[in-house]
Amino acid sequence: MEIPRHITIIMDGNGRWAKKQGKMRLFGHNVGVESVRSCTEYCAEIGVKYLSLFAFSEENWNRPAEEVKGLMELMLKCVIGERETFMKNHVRFRVIGNYAHLSPSLLSTIREVEAETAANDGLTLILMLSYSGKWDIVQAARRFAADTLAAGKEIPLDEETFAGYLSTAGVPEPDLLIRTSGEQRISNYMLWQLAYTEFYYSPLLWPDFRKNDLEQAIVDFNNRQRRYGKVE
Repeated sequence: MEIPRHITIIMDGNGRWAKKQGKMRLFGHNVGVESVRSCTEYCAEIGVKYLSLFAFSEENWNRPAEEVKGLMELMLKCVIGERETFMKNHVRFRVIGNYAHLSPSLLSTIREVEAETAANDGLTLILMLSYSGKWDIVQAARRFAADTLAAGKEIPLDEETFAGYLSTAGVPEPDLLIRTSGEQRISNYMLWQLAYTEFYYSPLLWPDFRKNDLEQAIVDFNNRQRRYGKVE
């Protein structure tokens, strides 16, 4: 079985799952952490090189303040709580997104864990936090424009050069995108990077998604023919 080099997941349905249990939305996010742990362990076991998780979008800052506060506290708790596990399992941890909105305490912890795990050579686990595809493309364009002005001359621009300005520079484009909860859209996620990614939509809400479900997505991926615009 071919193992995707990079799997990315839109972890959708935490709030709906909690509502079904008669609980607050944050309860679903907390239970969803177990799904993160299960999928991360499985990816590390089978040799996936990159696992990226869409944890919080730029648009999510518009949610109720109490939920946002709870989510950020959960992020901080998880990053701190998993650092020993990352080291034990040789997992490299990264966060990609717009750092401008993050609290100093969360940002400091993120940087500490990123530095601590930087030399690990196993799975790279990427948390997409305060991220959106449009933001990524705009910030890349601004950085390119700034470099052009600094150089005082036109800089040749092609797809490869532009990709180097994206926040995901150095990370291979995803082979497989999984979205849970039955929704079939990408919600402003990795708009540049998903050009030739295979999509897999699961009807399960994220807290119910586990290792066996990820395995099924990979089996489905293996039944696809990736032609990249070419004919067989």
